[in-house]
Amino acid sequence: MERLQKIIAQAGIASRRAAEQLIIDGFVEVDGRLVTTLGTMVDESAVVSVKGKVINQEDKVYYLLNKPEGYVSTTTDEHHRKTVLDLVPVKERIFPIGRLDYDTTGVLILTNDGDFMNALIHPKFKVEKEYHVKVKGLLRKETSKQLCRGIDLGDFKSQGAKIFDVRYDDQKENSYAKIIITEGKYHQIKRMFEAVNHPVLRLRRHRFGTLTAEGVPLGEYRRLKPHEIKQLWNLSRFGHPDER
Repeated sequence: MERLQKIIAQAGIASRRAAEQLIIDGFVEVDGRLVTTLGTMVDESAVVSVKGKVINQEDKVYYLLNKPEGYVSTTTDEHHRKTVLDLVPVKERIFPIGRLDYDTTGVLILTNDGDFMNALIHPKFKVEKEYHVKVKGLLRKETSKQLCRGIDLGDFKSQGAKIFDVRYDDQKENSYAKIIITEGKYHQIKRMFEAVNHPVLRLRRHRFGTLTAEGVPLGEYRRLKPHEIKQLWNLSRFGHPDER
């Protein structure tokens, strides 16, 4: 049993809020019966129609994409740029979990499961995201400690991060580092390093929760295995295995 507005949203007809308004306005029927009560529970076998058109309740699907540069992490783009959906041509109406910038590469999960998405991106669940970054200048230990304590970015203060494996290039002009965060604000990694005067030159998400892109070439994708989906659900409920 699922809430009616959730079924409509998962079918890609409208957002959850817009689906609620469709119900209130009398545009939704279940098994031929008009339903205008929000929160109505509907069996998965029920026939749901919106404005006279029957919607399909899709099976839940989960994909891992090794995102290359040059793609936006949205389902559509007003500037007509290529989106990550161009790289994952599947029949289901999927969407990315969180975002990677146009020039950022690495692990991106796509699904049609809204609850799964919320469990992975909500800050309270503290699911780790590990990034490998190249920044301008020499990243000193005190600056790393500052980033680990959290940075005031004006509109919010970043939560504590973990930084490790810092090294410099041969010219001693730039730094490489690995950083783990449990948030996912817009441009967060770039903004954190810019705030301490180390602009990001290259950024790759190496890990999302328990998933890496190992064995998946850049620009390719694969379906998640059942045990991987379970591991990610468990992370949102119980935290990282090393912290239990």
